[in-house]
Amino acid sequence: IYSCCYLNRRLNQLSSHDPLWKRHCKKYCLISDEEKTRRNQGWRAIFISTYSDLGRYIHYYATLKKAWDDLEQYLGQWCPRMIGSLKESVREEDLDAVEAQIHCKLPDDYRCSFRIHNGQKLVVPGLMGSMALSNHYRSEDLLDIDTAAGGFQQRLGLKQCLPLTFCIHTGLSQYMALESVEGRNKYEIFYQCPDQMARNPSAIVMFITGTSYLEWFTSYVNKVVTGGYPIIRDQIFRYVHDKDCVATTEDITVSVSTSFLPELSSVHPPHYFFTYRIRIEMSKDALPENACQLESRYWRITNAKGDVEEVQGPGVVGEFPVISPGKVYEYTSCTTFSTTSGYMEGYYTFHCLYNKDRFFNVTIPRFHMVCPTFKVSTA
Repeated sequence: IYSCCYLNRRLNQLSSHDPLWKRHCKKYCLISDEEKTRRNQGWRAIFISTYSDLGRYIHYYATLKKAWDDLEQYLGQWCPRMIGSLKESVREEDLDAVEAQIHCKLPDDYRCSFRIHNGQKLVVPGLMGSMALSNHYRSEDLLDIDTAAGGFQQRLGLKQCLPLTFCIHTGLSQYMALESVEGRNKYEIFYQCPDQMARNPSAIVMFITGTSYLEWFTSYVNKVVTGGYPIIRDQIFRYVHDKDCVATTEDITVSVSTSFLPELSSVHPPHYFFTYRIRIEMSKDALPENACQLESRYWRITNAKGDVEEVQGPGVVGEFPVISPGKVYEYTSCTTFSTTSGYMEGYYTFHCLYNKDRFFNVTIPRFHMVCPTFKVSTA
């Protein structure tokens, strides 16, 4: 009995030893030394207070908090007006009320994220990325919890699906399945696409964008903060650049990034829509007399069946850009495939401005476009 009492006393002393709680505060709660000083509490008291509020999210909180912090820091530098659209956190009882309203449980990683930020206001640009062509614009907002609950679906084809994003220009949303029904996996995230050849109007095809909220959100944030998506006109554009997709001819470098547009695509009938962004740059070390003007373009387009289409024409998107040392010209265009993947390659023909008799070809590197994984609803 004496030994047990002694052991319990020692365990109590050990559990009250404040420095031991520092590691847990930093690992699970991301509490810094500066914040500890500001709160004027010991590490043990801080951990107990935080755990009593966010304990159910112990396996998600640090990852999601870091993602939000990294994103805010990045936006503050590159897209400052987007910071003002973010909403403050919600309370546990707010999330419980939404579950009662939709009669479905929300996953803990989703709840945890909204304990940090309650999505954003319905504004442009949207936090979840933009896309623009000459006559088409998409910008996705991350929905706040009340707006998401208002868009909760019980109709056939989208039964028990919660919208995560919304574009006010196209009406496009990404949905999260709250139950494994109609061919979906629980917590799977997807764009929905009508099956135009089905007799039942509720038949849809789902382009999968994530397997869980945690994976979906943190992978997007990582792509943003590492520069994987370009910033254009103070907004995030969801073009993916393959670092190997670069070709240099003499002093001119051509690089390509691509994006799949689900809102303009169809599986039945097969029509997969892609947009690509071309960057043409002349080295700043090039001689001034190497300045040149783009004369024409040649494309060789190959789909997954090996069918080849060749396209040749003057300029690019109706323009004939002049390239000189250190100058960059960028443009966007698009293509469609009847197969889920394909690739393009080709060359531009330039003529020298200081020697108009000299023409030369500049290689466009081969770039691949692949449709995301998709599945057909069993509704």
